[in-house]
Amino acid sequence: MNANKVTSLFGIKYPIIQGGMIWCSGWRLASAVSNAGGLGLIGSGSMRPELLEEHIIKCKAATNLPFGVNVPLIYPQTDELIEIILRHQVKIVFTSAGNPEKYTSLLKAHGIIVAHVVANSKFALKAEAVGVDAIVAEGFEAGGHNGIEETTTMVLIPQLRPLLKKPLIAAGGISSGAAMYASMALGAEGVQIGSLFASCVESSSHWHFKQAIFDAGDGATRLLMKKLIPVRLLKNAFFDQVVQAEGQGATVEELKTLLGKGRAKAGIFAGDIEHGELEIGQVCALIHNEHSAAELIENLMNEFYKTANKMSNEWLL
Repeated sequence: MNANKVTSLFGIKYPIIQGGMIWCSGWRLASAVSNAGGLGLIGSGSMRPELLEEHIIKCKAATNLPFGVNVPLIYPQTDELIEIILRHQVKIVFTSAGNPEKYTSLLKAHGIIVAHVVANSKFALKAEAVGVDAIVAEGFEAGGHNGIEETTTMVLIPQLRPLLKKPLIAAGGISSGAAMYASMALGAEGVQIGSLFASCVESSSHWHFKQAIFDAGDGATRLLMKKLIPVRLLKNAFFDQVVQAEGQGATVEELKTLLGKGRAKAGIFAGDIEHGELEIGQVCALIHNEHSAAELIENLMNEFYKTANKMSNEWLL
């Protein structure tokens, strides 16, 4: 593939970024994706500062190719995480779930490339205005924390493309080379993929969580907890509790109590499939087998090229 804005910006072979997912995206996954030609991200949202430091050190030892760290800005230890990133001279940071203004200038002053995840045009324009180098446009289909507007990727990408000058990366509902091609046809220069990598060999998620992904079907997820922070969840006993609570008009504080602490860790990392918080995208209905990160990227690119060739040689009536 010829260099495009995303591959040029990050110094990678393919315009594929692995999402920095909590309890899934440790150094093993990040280094495997980077070694396969994509951009691996360590997900710091589920890490204490000392654990993030350990993962950065191990990732550097496992790959000499570019990798980055995803930093959700809603967590209280963000300052400490940023300090570790600066100290270890990580070259790429993806910020999400918050306002990037506070940290973008600091990171860029240290020569770090910054991308920010958004779900609407308002925050995309704000992120570009504060100087981020790329925008990740995450559609309603995506797993984990999501936009309250419920705008799909197929709508969000063409909506943002005319408004932005910076490289645009599509996220949400992408698990195939054909979906990657479609996203780029709509105006994205690259894709960020979460659910597919959450279920791969190198993901640190529990096997029970992976099996739940493989067993999921159409309509297996739903966006909940909009009063607190919107999150797409796989249906289970905890999901049912949230639906019941919201149906009874639960307050923010009541939802916080129900969520408690460590609910995502219990489900994704420890494998409590019934009572854990299982964050995954709608695309889980298309994921049926475990593959290595290298196999996933090879499959994505093979299908991407086949789709591009098909579209250039066939008339669509």
